[in-house]
Amino acid sequence: MIKRTIQKTIEDSLFKGKIIVLYGARQVGKTTLVKEIQKKYPSSAYFNCDEPDIRGALQEKTSTEIKSFFGKSEFIILDEAQRVKNIGLTLKLIIDTFPKMQIIATGSSSFELSNKTAEPLTGRKYEFLLYPFSLKELSSAYSRVELDRLLETRMIFGMYPEIVGGGQEAENKLKVLAGSYAYKDVLRYQNIKSPEILEKLLQALALQIGNEVSYNELAGMIGVDKNTVTNYIQILEKAFIVFRIGPFSRNLRNELKKLRKIYFYDTGIRNALINNLNPLNLRMDAGALWENFIIAERLKFNAGLNRGARGYFWRTRQKQEIDYIEDCGGKLSGFEFKWQKERFKIPKIFSEAYPETPVNIITKNNYHEFVGI
Repeated sequence: MIKRTIQKTIEDSLFKGKIIVLYGARQVGKTTLVKEIQKKYPSSAYFNCDEPDIRGALQEKTSTEIKSFFGKSEFIILDEAQRVKNIGLTLKLIIDTFPKMQIIATGSSSFELSNKTAEPLTGRKYEFLLYPFSLKELSSAYSRVELDRLLETRMIFGMYPEIVGGGQEAENKLKVLAGSYAYKDVLRYQNIKSPEILEKLLQALALQIGNEVSYNELAGMIGVDKNTVTNYIQILEKAFIVFRIGPFSRNLRNELKKLRKIYFYDTGIRNALINNLNPLNLRMDAGALWENFIIAERLKFNAGLNRGARGYFWRTRQKQEIDYIEDCGGKLSGFEFKWQKERFKIPKIFSEAYPETPVNIITKNNYHEFVGI
């Protein structure tokens, strides 16, 4: 059992008069995590809201009916809670009527669960996001030497729990995961009728990791309008498949201000979407893949420590660039990502504009501190 970093934070938030809402993509390990927490509470109950009878028992019921359904349990887990109609109102009724009861509600898509709970649960919930495994989490089960040996494999096949422990079946399991679970909630949302457009968009994004993305160019590539691209990308973000970072700009007139970069939360999903699970020595995208992988790992590391850090990229119209700028409490740090160690000269214009900002090269040989291991 690889312990999740977020587990202690969630446990510290229990029984404080708040609903715990745990988001995360399908198969990322939400059920395993909440059941691990549940072991510490004998008076508890787990309900899978994918089951129609569970949904029926929770939809449009009185507080008395709900309490009867829960029985004597004081610690309740509602897995895939977004499947319950008007779940936000149900949870509000529970917390208002039974303030000593602890509810954990999980959801694999923030566009459903968040939208349904936003207004009813204002001031009544703590929200958490569970990512695929992080290198920091794997370091509890593997030595640094072992992690270094596994690094290329994890970049190619990703960090989903089922894939990490998949052995020789990892490739087949990854293809199934990318082909079904990644789309399940996305296609259901707003009754999307064009899965082929969504697939083309995902493939186009997968081929552009590390590059600035233009929604107009994407629209032209896949044959839809810009608004459709914008809408679909927002949905993919809320399904925890991709995330954006924007350009950093404070002082210079020629710094980019409009474009953005889009990365995948999991590089295994990304590689499966473009059907390229080849080793790095046979790939043309090793540098971009390393950039995506290590930024996603930094995202997990920052979230685990609740650092409140914001990530950006920096580039001028003259194409001078730095891969990643991090703002943590007003303190800036710059990072350039190179799979193989290469020389990197900090652009003079950046040094002059931000003289107190260090810029470090992160390679496969020195990434450990960057991701907290």
